[in-house]
Amino acid sequence: MKLGEQFRSEVVTIEPGDKIASAVWKMKDQHVGALVVVDKDKIVGILTDRDIALALGSDQIGSGGSVSAIMTRDVITIRENEGVFNATQKLTEKGVRRLPIVDAKGHLVGLVTFDDLFALLATEIANLSKAVAPAMAT
Repeated sequence: MKLGEQFRSEVVTIEPGDKIASAVWKMKDQHVGALVVVDKDKIVGILTDRDIALALGSDQIGSGGSVSAIMTRDVITIRENEGVFNATQKLTEKGVRRLPIVDAKGHLVGLVTFDDLFALLATEIANLSKAVAPAMAT
């Protein structure tokens, strides 16, 4: 199964010049823990609730500061035609919890998270156990 088929959705985004306070409210309103930072049609960063907490908690920047000051710039993405195995490998190798999904032109088409993949794999394991249970009963 291709990621673009399973996890294609509207991703909550923000612009690099937006204020951190705006990012906080957007995360709260949309019930998300991360925002993909876009400039026009290009992914330029990712901002997580952890990034915000660390920046504000360490007095690195105030809520009136811009998103670009604390966002992660080198965003690790994954192509929509890749599969779950590639996503789990990339999450593990790169030590990240979220991967923006991009099309062949690099446009944002979705987001897959560690939690999404964990839930998907747990469901698949449960489905397999149901399939195996009748065979084991005989």
